[in-house]
Order: sequence, then C-alpha cells, then structure tokens
Amino acid sequence: MIPAPNDMREFLRHHFRHFNAAALVDAAEAWRTHEAEGGKMFLAMAGAMSTAELGLSLAEMIRQDKIAAISCTANNVEEDVFNLVAHEHYVRVPHYRDLTPADEIALLEKGLNRVTDTCIPEETAMRKIEEKLIARWAAADASGDRKFPHEFFYDLLLSGELEDEYQIDPAHSWLLEAAKKNLPLFVPGWEDSTCGNMFVAATRRGDVKSIATVKSGLEYMNRLIDWYYENSKQWPIGFFQIAGGIAGDFPICVVPLINQDLERHEGGVPLWSYFCQISDSTTSYGSYSGAVPNEKITWGKLSAESPKFVIESDATIVAPLVFQYVLAD
Repeated sequence: MIPAPNDMREFLRHHFRHFNAAALVDAAEAWRTHEAEGGKMFLAMAGAMSTAELGLSLAEMIRQDKIAAISCTANNVEEDVFNLVAHEHYVRVPHYRDLTPADEIALLEKGLNRVTDTCIPEETAMRKIEEKLIARWAAADASGDRKFPHEFFYDLLLSGELEDEYQIDPAHSWLLEAAKKNLPLFVPGWEDSTCGNMFVAATRRGDVKSIATVKSGLEYMNRLIDWYYENSKQWPIGFFQIAGGIAGDFPICVVPLINQDLERHEGGVPLWSYFCQISDSTTSYGSYSGAVPNEKITWGKLSAESPKFVIESDATIVAPLVFQYVLAD
C-alpha cells in the first residue's frame, strides 16, 4: 500500500536531509510554495516514464489539477496507451544488464521491444493501436481535418473504443486523465516514435494521402506561444523537468521566443518562476543533462530570483516521491 501523502511527506522530511535527497525535499517544498502563491506547474517529461508506469502517480496529479500543461516525448504518449491495453503481455527482464546480443535477437524474434527492463509486445500493443490510429488518420485526411498528434490519441481514448481491452486500472493512465481534462499537451519531435513511424508508413502506402494531416512541431510551438502568453497573465508558471532532451528544451525556450523574437509584436511575458530538473546524467559541459539552471538565466528563461533545483537521480524513484509530497494536505 502506498503511504498517505501526509505520511510520505513526514517520512521524506525526516529521512531525506542531505545531498540529492535534500534537493528532492527542497524542490517539492518550493513547488508547494509556488502553488500556495497562486502559481501553476508545467511538466516536461522525457525518458521512458510511461513504460516505467509513472501514471500510477502522475494520473492523480492531473486529477487534482496540480499539472497545468505537459510537454513530453511521443514515446511517453503512445507507451501509456500500450501499457493500458497490453500490460498483461509485457515481459520484465530484471537481468537486462547481462543480456548478450544473442539474447536481444531472441527478444526481437518474439516480437518483444525492450525498454531497459521491460519488453513491449509488438502485436498486442503496437499493432493493435496502429489499426485504430490509421482509421482516424485516414478519416481526418479525407475530410481535410488536420490535428496535433496527441489529439488523435485523446479522441481514441475518449471514444471508449478501447475500454473492453484495458488491462490495468484506467485510473493509472495519465494520458486518459489528461484526455478527460483536455489538458494542453505539446509533443515535439513526434516523428521520433513508433506511431510517428507508422504514420509516415501509412502515407507511403497511400492509406493517408497528405503527410500534413498530422500537425508539426513548429505548429506546437505556435500553440505554446498562445498558451504561455495567456496563462502567464493570470499566474506565475513553474517548470518541472524529468530528464533532458527535446521535451524540456522545446517548451522552456517559449519565453525568450516571446520576449526576444516577438517583442515588437506581442509584448513581454514573465520568465518561468520555478525550475527543477531530475536527471541521472551528471551535469557537465556538452552533457546530455542539459544546461545547469543558472545558465538558463543568460538565455532569458529564468530570473536570478527563480527557485532552481537539480536532483541528480533516477526519475522513476524521484518523481513519484515529489508528486506524493505535493499532494499532501
């Protein structure tokens, strides 16, 4: 049983006193302060968080309106749905560090695509969703109705078409909770995903005539400008980042885009008012970890006064703990 949020909060305060443990508590407490002062939180999520079943804690954060919008990699969108409908067919490989190339070939031949210690089944997960998405892409193409990648997933989940095939408690699907709230979602680099590849294949086969049926990352950025411009007028917006890469780099630069590139046309907006990144990549020059928070000051993303945190640890451990802390009364 997961401890009640209040119990978890007291546990963390008592035991997590130093180093990355203390940074976790400091970041979580600062999130609560940010919220108490009327702020909202933007979540940037990279990594394989959906296959790591972060939905167990993230779905509740969405239900309780702790997350105002999400930028995430496309694999996190599709893999939440794969897990929803094919969880019983997943294969865990706890000894994944010892696998040989021959072992990996054996998994491939069984149609098991490995993500660290978990294998996603090709037929019962990916191909099942592919069929339903192609039907939606083709219908949109025929009617000239262009949509963002996540909107096709929202439509699929809200249609109820998959309900008889759920293999986990739907309350643990973060994407389903996001769809119910029509949570603003930004999915840069969608082509770097299984379903993105499937879409391109569908256009090559002629199942979908126009590759423009699915909107692009540049259009996501344009939409993000509108979202940030309107929401930052109402409340301070914080930035909570899981891992590095495009899921974080893409959305955080919307602020200097507005303030520097659109200054003459749109007027200025406030900088991000809080920043925290969880990363197991040690910060260094040119590292995949991304820039340290203070470097973001020079790019017009954060102010000198913005609370800034880096937690160098495994996000599958850290994120659920932070979420439980934030959920405490």
